[in-house]
Amino acid sequence: MMQGEIREGRGGLYTVRDDSAQEHVLRAKKKFRRDGLTPLPGDRVLFTPRSGEEHGWLEEILPRSSLCVRPPVANVGLMVIVLAPEPVPDLLLADKLLLTASLQGIEAAIAVNKSDMGLDCFEQVKETYAGAGVPVVAVSAQTGLGLDELSDIMRGKLSCFAGQSGVGKSALLSRLMGVELVSGQISEKISRGRQTTRHTTLLYRDGLKVMDTPGFSLLDLPRELEPEELPRHYPEFAPYAGACRFQPCLHITEPGCAVCQAQREGSIDPGRAARYRELMEIVKTQWRERYD
Repeated sequence: MMQGEIREGRGGLYTVRDDSAQEHVLRAKKKFRRDGLTPLPGDRVLFTPRSGEEHGWLEEILPRSSLCVRPPVANVGLMVIVLAPEPVPDLLLADKLLLTASLQGIEAAIAVNKSDMGLDCFEQVKETYAGAGVPVVAVSAQTGLGLDELSDIMRGKLSCFAGQSGVGKSALLSRLMGVELVSGQISEKISRGRQTTRHTTLLYRDGLKVMDTPGFSLLDLPRELEPEELPRHYPEFAPYAGACRFQPCLHITEPGCAVCQAQREGSIDPGRAARYRELMEIVKTQWRERYD
């Protein structure tokens, strides 16, 4: 058997790239269906290559380092969250994506595309996430601004791009990976991009490995997330761990809350704190209704 990585799956056929960069088209053995396992793009697998007229077979899925359910992809090491001056940045979505990455043990970075239009949006985003423990990079798919810096962050990791439609994810991928991808145009009526990517494919170039994938623009929080766990995924809160009067503290309106005090003093971005409280209400509701 050989070892490789699933680059793409379509119609029951899987394209696997082996460790010498050769590609193989394979079918999955029936045992995966019996075991309730679905091979996913990004999976490291063992396989038997084609022999003569017989197609090859996927034999085994190796242990995953991460698993995203929607879209279904495996072993992502870096999530690049793309924002832009237009459409207006959806920072609640960005916070959800940062939370999703943290829950999965995935590194995150924020790329502010279309920065050739000006750096105001980049400066605002950088200030907002100054305490979030993620790099924020000004980039432009149009001019190439910041792409070397972004490439350095991505190199050596299996990356995916995430964010609202219309921010230029496909344009960035095209520029970084040297391929022509279909880009959605922003609708003038609704100031939102049209979703263009329909299936997941792994792209490779010069040490970069990126998933071109649909999804990640609409994101539900996991129902099994406990309210007490949410604050642990906010690096801004870490300096105040254990300093609140009550333990555990959800950092909402509790008296003697060190995090609330830090926000009042300006040490924590107020918008980020407000969106945290919004997400906490969602998490609390889902936790109460998890068995319904």
